[in-house]
Amino acid sequence: MLEPGDSSPTITAPNQHGETVTLSFDEPTVVYFYPKDFTGGCTIEANEFQDALPEYRDAGVTVYGVSMDDAERHADFAEEEGLEFELLADPEGDLATAFGVPTDEGYTERLTFLLADGEVVATYDPAHAEPRGHAREVLADAKELAA
Repeated sequence: MLEPGDSSPTITAPNQHGETVTLSFDEPTVVYFYPKDFTGGCTIEANEFQDALPEYRDAGVTVYGVSMDDAERHADFAEEEGLEFELLADPEGDLATAFGVPTDEGYTERLTFLLADGEVVATYDPAHAEPRGHAREVLADAKELAA
């Protein structure tokens, strides 16, 4: 897993709209990996990032969710949950590999990265805890970074 101080990878992946997105993480960015669309903890986490999205945007921080689901499933999930941030499709696990996120049978572990200036600033492992409150924890650090 990438750790604070590591160089951030440049990644390219389709989002839920089928558009190709390339990220180099020069600007403050949150990338959170989650196991699967439409599951309990993942839905809670996505909704909490959505609820905090105006504050992330006010701080100049972009949020991306990543799972091994395809773009079509992401589109359905984003529409059903009213998500306004981009979900990146990683069906082959290439993004997970770039970040050192473990995968198992089509699922990634739940891990979050805060990146800026081309490097990892912080990592979060909410995998062993309730996803509730995670987006706010990351937001506090993101606001501090952006200040």
